[in-house]
Amino acid sequence: MTRSIPSARLRDWAELLRLPALFTVPGDALAGAAAAGLRPNRGTTYAACASLCLYQAGMALNDWADRDEDAVDRPHRPVPSGRIPPTAALGAAGLLTVAGLTSAARAGRPALGLASALTATVWAYDLRLKHTPAAPAAMAAARALDLLLGATATRTVPDATRTRRSAAGTAQPPLRTAVPALALAAHTYAVTVVSRHEAHGGSTLTPLAALTTTTVLGLLLARASASTGLVPAWAAAAYVRTAAVPCLHAALNPSPHLTQRAVSGGIRAMIPLQAALAARSGASATALAVLGLAPVARTLARKVSPT
Repeated sequence: MTRSIPSARLRDWAELLRLPALFTVPGDALAGAAAAGLRPNRGTTYAACASLCLYQAGMALNDWADRDEDAVDRPHRPVPSGRIPPTAALGAAGLLTVAGLTSAARAGRPALGLASALTATVWAYDLRLKHTPAAPAAMAAARALDLLLGATATRTVPDATRTRRSAAGTAQPPLRTAVPALALAAHTYAVTVVSRHEAHGGSTLTPLAALTTTTVLGLLLARASASTGLVPAWAAAAYVRTAAVPCLHAALNPSPHLTQRAVSGGIRAMIPLQAALAARSGASATALAVLGLAPVARTLARKVSPT
């Protein structure tokens, strides 16, 4: 009996923090470094750690803020079910936020500035914007800022002077990071719109819109990467397969269950999308490393919901 209690508590916290979804986070920093034309370094690690902490903070804060609503729609969640006290969830959100900002500060002031903007976006979404029309844009901005954080932290840490050569033989200019940031933002916007219907279902248009967005993004990535080898095309295909198929099912039958599966697929599709963006910048090794996170996220998603 004494062994089962800690195990149950760990599962409760894994559910609160959406453990499978955490594997979609490090790829932001790695894709950002690749887009900047740099090899991953200590700055990339600081950015990834900051992103993980801030993402988990957002998950804990989200469930604290939604505890009354979840008591009606999702009484099985850790906070409304009483498995995790609301004060513990809020305290975890605060501690994780401090940890995230501290990690970003190790990469320098520019990285801390972006991490602060990301923190403000996350807290504003959970406390004010989640149930407003601005919610999808806020989530999209958070993912874009996360990628830019990775690029900035990699660029400003002292050992970032050794650049990975792009196809043209030079490091990518800072403006080039805007393209992958916008791609992540577009995907996140589409998934967030679908997620607004996951509790009750009933929407056909939003999964169709997400299906269109992911398909177009995949085709654009495959086309832009046509001359850079098989890895970008493989990653783009994996992205479309992971995101588009459950969206199609949800569009054909907009039940809560299939809508939740579409959201889950959209979250997990972040990984091949990040890999495709890294490969597009010529960082095939980074892309393969990111893709290696996908099977782990998929396996954990069968045990703990990422939504």
